Amino acid sequence: MTTDRDVLTLAQWLSPAFPVGAFAYSHGLEAAIWSGAISSGADLKDWLSDIIAHGSGRNDCILLRAAYACTDKASLDRINDTALAFAASAERQLEQTQQGAAFGRTAAAVWGGEDNAHVYPVAVGQAAARLKIDASLTAAMYLHAVVSNLISAAMRLMALGQTDGQAILAALIPLCDETAKATVGATLDDLQSTTFLVDIAAMHHETLQPRIFST
Repeated sequence: MTTDRDVLTLAQWLSPAFPVGAFAYSHGLEAAIWSGAISSGADLKDWLSDIIAHGSGRNDCILLRAAYACTDKASLDRINDTALAFAASAERQLEQTQQGAAFGRTAAAVWGGEDNAHVYPVAVGQAAARLKIDASLTAAMYLHAVVSNLISAAMRLMALGQTDGQAILAALIPLCDETAKATVGATLDDLQSTTFLVDIAAMHHETLQPRIFST
């Protein structure tokens, strides 16, 4: 049974104030905007929709759920290794490992548990399991936080106002919820991605100069 305290704990974990340094990462968005692939709010909404439903968003939900259900370290390490293998570029690995390590360190210090250096969705899934917070709610709020951060990044990179950014986020909330629920029962065998332009943008960002974001 989900309680108000569970919701508030997730809100704390996934807020911009939680020290994972999410503000420093753009998931290749900076390179996509620089190249002209994203030039409007509509472009951004479509780009993020694909990430959620067909790319790393969906995969992260599957990884989060696998970590949530995991009961031994060896299996958890295999999940983490699989997550790293599905990161299509060096910067995507950097993004996931650095945020995951920061999340795990803070969560362990405040809520207890082991401080394991796992990728971000794996670390969040494990923390939610320790506190017995609902996996579907955790996955949905995780997606919402990731998308919110990318919209914030876009507002620093292109002509996108705060109201337009919030409108895009509101429009994507149903998709975050649907994608989280659609991964119930999914296993690591269900991992896949068809967001090739997102992966290519992340690769191009590795040599982009000048740049604002780490990824």
